[in-house]
Amino acid sequence: MACPNCEADLGYHMPTREFQGLRNGQCVVDGETWYTCSNREWACNWLVWEGAPAGRCFSCRLTRRRPASNDTVALEKLAKVEEAKRRLLLQLADLGLPIVGWDTQEGGLGFDLVSSLSDGKPVLIGHANGIITIDLAESLDDRREALRVRLGEPYRTILGHLRHEVGHYFQNVLLPDDAAWDRCRELFGDERASYRDALSHHYKFGAPAGWHDQYISEYATMHPWEDFAETFAHYLHITGTLQTAAVIGIHLDAGVSNLRDTDVVPLDSYEREPIQRLLTDWEWMSRGFNRINRAMGFGDLYPFTIVAPVQRKLAFLHDIVTRAPLTPAEQYALATSRETERA
Repeated sequence: MACPNCEADLGYHMPTREFQGLRNGQCVVDGETWYTCSNREWACNWLVWEGAPAGRCFSCRLTRRRPASNDTVALEKLAKVEEAKRRLLLQLADLGLPIVGWDTQEGGLGFDLVSSLSDGKPVLIGHANGIITIDLAESLDDRREALRVRLGEPYRTILGHLRHEVGHYFQNVLLPDDAAWDRCRELFGDERASYRDALSHHYKFGAPAGWHDQYISEYATMHPWEDFAETFAHYLHITGTLQTAAVIGIHLDAGVSNLRDTDVVPLDSYEREPIQRLLTDWEWMSRGFNRINRAMGFGDLYPFTIVAPVQRKLAFLHDIVTRAPLTPAEQYALATSRETERA
């Protein structure tokens, strides 16, 4: 939260996507005063608009439950998880996806960030009626890695959990009518099938043989809800990584690369591009990223294969996501928690 060069105090201003210099914990942007979030002591670097309903930033206000103030060990883990949550919310805002908080509407988005290490009781990571529950103990590398190996998951991170669970939330938000649900069911299956039975079958028998030909992951085979959420998470993985590559200027130069014979230049937004442009850029960029990881002795950055049925599912998600973008006024209202009506 301080400039690494001059040590000036900084805060993140979401509407402009920029860090602002602070004086006495505040700054003025476009004539409006912004303050540091009251959770700054727990590493929140976002700013709060002077007219916001509370001293916490938009991200922190979406946290419904957190560890007790005297549970300092759990609160240290909370800081890591909140950082991942801010990254998630920023990406959702960049995609123009609508977010309504749990405290303003029934079924709105909220987060219960609690720790199974605090009282010894298990915490079930999941989503229910807009509330996403995350076990803060997953921020411990050794614990998360043990679960990743035991469950046979090639990728398991806090941000990955958040992206998956928010997929459940947006399945209800982005499918406005029966026609959209029918199309969704054609691709992912009928979500009205018993979840309890599917869960029991999955953990008893595992993924079906040949699952690679239809699904992005083993967990996606469990139930249509999970297939949608897993695919949504991968859509966020792909668009988020390509956006980062675009912002910092990473591209594949055909003149010096043997990956392909034409340049690959990722975009910071694929809102106006067909899904094939997105997937083609990702195919080649992910190959490059995988080579970089191997050069450092790590596993592939993206150890997944996007087969044709998964491409069709991603195309569906690309369509419903790009139909949803907020107007600039709505984006600003989201960042400042102002009430606004959709045009």
